[in-house]
Amino acid sequence: MKPKYAVVLVTAPSLKVARTLARATLKAQLAACVNLVPALESHYWWQGQLESGREILLLIKTTHALLPALELLILKLHPYDTPEFLALPIAHGSRRYLDWIDASIRTGR
Repeated sequence: MKPKYAVVLVTAPSLKVARTLARATLKAQLAACVNLVPALESHYWWQGQLESGREILLLIKTTHALLPALELLILKLHPYDTPEFLALPIAHGSRRYLDWIDASIRTGR
């Protein structure tokens, strides 16, 4: 059985972009919480070249049911050609926190 909840990882090129993505996600009630982790240093392959850069990591708490809509929103608003969008299942969490996620998102009402 697939876990009901997920944490989604998205990186952004700046704090301004990260805040825009976070606000849009929350206003659409596609997540209960978005944490911004600044000063992330990323090293990666892009178009055959080894690259690196400073990024902001978004940790988005949501449900699996909302992942398709959340992904569409991120892809629509994100400036990268290929933005990171990785959903990790939440295997366990405190009942009060998980209930709060349900109460805060679109399907929780």
